[in-house]
Amino acid sequence: MQPQQTNNEEHPRTRGSLVRVLWIAGLPLLAVLGISGFFLPPILLFAEGVLLAGAIAITMFAVAGNVSTSPRENALDAGFQAVLERLDAAVFIYSKDFKIVFWNNAAENLFSVSKDEALGHVLSPQDAESSKTKLLAQVAFPSLAPGMVVRSPAGILPQVADLSFNNPFLEIRVTSFPLGQGADGSSFGFAKIIHDRTREMSLMKSKGEFVTIASHQLRTPTTGIHWALQSLHDDSGKFDSQTKALIDGAFQGSELLLKIIDDLLGIAKIEEGRFGYSFANTDIVEFLDKILSQVLPIAEHAGVSLYFDKPTEAFPPAIADPQKLAMVVSNLIENAIRYNMKNGTVTVGLKRVPNEPFIEITIKDTGIGISSEDVKKLFTKFFRADNALKLQTEGSGLGLYIVRNIIQAHGGKIWVESQLERGTIFHFTLATDQKRVPHHEVPLG
Repeated sequence: MQPQQTNNEEHPRTRGSLVRVLWIAGLPLLAVLGISGFFLPPILLFAEGVLLAGAIAITMFAVAGNVSTSPRENALDAGFQAVLERLDAAVFIYSKDFKIVFWNNAAENLFSVSKDEALGHVLSPQDAESSKTKLLAQVAFPSLAPGMVVRSPAGILPQVADLSFNNPFLEIRVTSFPLGQGADGSSFGFAKIIHDRTREMSLMKSKGEFVTIASHQLRTPTTGIHWALQSLHDDSGKFDSQTKALIDGAFQGSELLLKIIDDLLGIAKIEEGRFGYSFANTDIVEFLDKILSQVLPIAEHAGVSLYFDKPTEAFPPAIADPQKLAMVVSNLIENAIRYNMKNGTVTVGLKRVPNEPFIEITIKDTGIGISSEDVKKLFTKFFRADNALKLQTEGSGLGLYIVRNIIQAHGGKIWVESQLERGTIFHFTLATDQKRVPHHEVPLG
């Protein structure tokens, strides 16, 4: 008579099936991970990391001899480890007592530590005192790294952080997650996946430096031309109608060129994490009143009515950089005027976000609207909707990209509702609690 299985024992077939399922799922996932770590935004890395955690957990157990029960399963485990070995991303796994149990080839190359030296080594902050293991310690204990930007929300797994090093220059993205839990609630171990982003970040930095230098070089002569054209524009009454039209066109072109140059400089600063914010308590009602008075002449010239649906209740101050926020509101209102209908309206609204320390600002127009497909691309660099291009050929497609990044740096969100030929509503939020505003300005990526 065969012994009866107890409830807490797992049947070998069940374990074997689990290995095979994770092997089948893990192979394409690992292949994607090997090429995507440089490019995926953190939110997708979270989902990818959660799926990969189960697959790596199986590998860890296999290394420890806790899963495989047959030659076939052993072959699967060996094959899975072979895939991990060949990943471009460095991967190492350590047990709950910080002993390294897995170390792939990319980890050898990144840390200049051989597999024989790594396996069985117990990680400790004291490793940072040795030149041989200093980088390894800084990755295992990221607070030891000279520069760290956390890309994942607190308490969300996996944790994603970008680490920066000098002498030599090194930029890496580290995805960390625990590998399951035992009956006592403790983790079986931990895995770290490290993507070397040095080349990509160097190229981004070089691109930013080129844009900054080129924009500065262009700005000086363009400003001189703009001043000369402004003088002619101010005295345009002295010229005949044909000459006046030429001067007016050239003057408007110089204004547009200066704006494009300023936008390029702004984007370079945003992507390098040096846009420069100075947050303060801001009376949002007074602030919006001031902005609306500044853009009113533009609305009147375009034949568009401008309204402020001013709240009667008192509002808490928003935590904002007034100069950067003015760029946001002016851009959105000017767009609402520019892409509106004759005798159309633009209405600015303000309300509290229920049960959250945020204020929501809305800018509603009766303009040409935006298609659902174009809404998805609206905040990307250089994008302009087809119907907007037909109405206004001028424009760089950079304004809304800058707007989104300014709002995100304030800890807020921005989104759009729109119907073609019916109008558009832009919504964005601002925090009224200092804790909801990011502490540090960081580069994108």
